Amino acid sequence: MTRVLVVDDDPRLLRTLSIALRAHGDEVLTANDGRSAVQSAAEDAPDVVILDLGLPDLDGTEVLRRIRAGSAVPVIVLSARHESDDKIEALDLGADDYVTKPFGVEELLARVRAAVRRSGDLGPRIAAVRTDHFTLDFAERRASVEGQEIRLTPTEWRLLEALCREPGHLVLQQDLLRSVWGPSYGRESNYLRVYANQLRRKLEPDPSAPRHLITEPGLGYRFLP
Repeated sequence: MTRVLVVDDDPRLLRTLSIALRAHGDEVLTANDGRSAVQSAAEDAPDVVILDLGLPDLDGTEVLRRIRAGSAVPVIVLSARHESDDKIEALDLGADDYVTKPFGVEELLARVRAAVRRSGDLGPRIAAVRTDHFTLDFAERRASVEGQEIRLTPTEWRLLEALCREPGHLVLQQDLLRSVWGPSYGRESNYLRVYANQLRRKLEPDPSAPRHLITEPGLGYRFLP
C-alpha cells in the first residue's frame, strides 16, 4: 500500500483525489494548508506527496523547500500556473514532476505510480565517478566538488546515473526522460534543460562552457569523464 499525502486547499479536489487514490488501494493523508503539509511530511512518512502551489498560508514553493530540507520523498506539484518560470522554480527546488491544472485524474495517478517506482529504484548501478573537478559516489549518494561536499536531489542523481552509465556516449532525450521520470515521458525536453543547467552550476568548473555534461542539440546529452 502506497501512502500518499495530498496537499490542496480545495476541498472538492481533495475529496476527488482521495476517492481515486483509495480506489487504487492507496492510503491517503490530506492537508489543506502549507504548515500542516510540512508537519505531515515530517511525521507521517508518506511515500509520495501531491502538492498544490496555491495554498492559503505558505506558498507551495516554500512548502516544497521545507520538505526538501529534510526528506527525499517524491513530490508531484499541482498548479494552475502555466508559466515556465514557475515550473523551473519548482523543479529547481526538487520537485519530481509538475502537473498543470486542469488535469486528468488517471494521468495523475499514473504519475504517482511512476514516482513511487522511481523512488524505490535508487540503488546504485555504478559505484563512483571521478573527474579532475568533482566526485560522485553513487553507492552513498554523496557528491563533492574540489573536496567540498554538495547536495544533489534524487532526480539529479537519477539523471547523472543514466548519463554516467554510458560515459562518452550520446543518450537520447526520450531515453533519459523515460529512465529518470518514467515510461509515460518522452517529450518533456524542458525538464532535461532545467536539470542539466542546474547540474552544470553545481558541478562544472565553468557552467557556461561545460566539459563534462554536454548537450547535443535536438538529440540528447552525453557525459564526458
